[in-house]
Amino acid sequence: MSPHPSRQESLPRSTSATVAVFASPTSWIESAALAQCHQVAALDGMVHVAAMPDLHPGKGAPIGAAMASTVLYPFLVGSDIGCGIAVLPIALKRPVPERLAARFPDLDRALDPVRDADDPAWAVVEGGIPAGHVDGLGTVGRGNHFVELARIGSVLDPGHAGRLGLDAGDLVLVVHSGSRGLGERILRAHTEVHGAGPAPDAAAYLAAHDDAVRWGSLNRRLLAARVAHALGAEPTAPIVDQCHNLVEVRDGLYLHRKGAAPGDGRDVLVAGTRGTPSYLVAAHAGPDANHSVAHGAGRKMSRADALRRGRAKHTVEELRRTPVGSVVVCGDRQLLFEEAPTAYKRIERVIADLVDHDLATPVATTVPLVTYKTPDLGSTPRPDRRDNRRGRGRP
Repeated sequence: MSPHPSRQESLPRSTSATVAVFASPTSWIESAALAQCHQVAALDGMVHVAAMPDLHPGKGAPIGAAMASTVLYPFLVGSDIGCGIAVLPIALKRPVPERLAARFPDLDRALDPVRDADDPAWAVVEGGIPAGHVDGLGTVGRGNHFVELARIGSVLDPGHAGRLGLDAGDLVLVVHSGSRGLGERILRAHTEVHGAGPAPDAAAYLAAHDDAVRWGSLNRRLLAARVAHALGAEPTAPIVDQCHNLVEVRDGLYLHRKGAAPGDGRDVLVAGTRGTPSYLVAAHAGPDANHSVAHGAGRKMSRADALRRGRAKHTVEELRRTPVGSVVVCGDRQLLFEEAPTAYKRIERVIADLVDHDLATPVATTVPLVTYKTPDLGSTPRPDRRDNRRGRGRP
């Protein structure tokens, strides 16, 4: 029995679904997110909802939750099917953040199989591109997505770190991205006909879904390869790559994860913020947690609130140079404020909740050196700058 039992709440309805919140009483969980968990628990066929300590409200469904049901609901996974975080070792000499930040490639510019046929990043592609989807290939996306050069900080469990081949001071690339437009296309095809209802043909949805999951994983490898080549290093295979937006069939149920990483014996990178460490953990979550763990620090402010409060509290320059000495590459000023470290919960509290509930063992911290969000428009050639503006929907 965990020393800190989860908050179990049986719903006073005819349904037998339960909600378990894996957070301490002192951890801040927004009431709107808890309400969404209960709304999900009331859906037909729902069996159990496990809420992680990074829980926060999403569009129609909570983010930071794993939801088991006899019925498959595409909206519980959302549009960014296949979103996940990969960790890949990288070998560099004398990593000076400012110098390396200037060498990051434009990851808003997609790789074209014809135009960019000689790009060395293609070498990581084995076989075909899932679903033949080339739109946005090799791009990172918006929101909380990023590509980060980081160093291993504290080694918290030498045994697990040794198994992963990691030591303090080693450098890694951390890539957080999803299936770009492919997942959105899959969800739209469902919702245009069925809204938030269940998938009438679960097998057909899962076939398309699995393509998006594979696409997201391939794209993370492509992103890492593009950055590695730009920094003068050889690409490597990921030592961690876990998707946190997906459905899996487990024990006869559909286990929907939205912002929750698989926690059944997997290694997971639980992302902090751009100004704090992230944590590699060895996950060992059981059925009460729907075999899942947190995927990040979790937002504590909406994007609108973060923008309003951030502009009153921070300057752009402050957000581009973080408290840990790292550099943030981001030409979108609004996104800088929306993604400010203060918009997120404390990653240390999230990790402590995972430990207290016996869901994961911390292995090591990763400390940011350079975090890439969008191109720095001030240093990109004029043609790319126009293309990037169009990509963000600017006039």
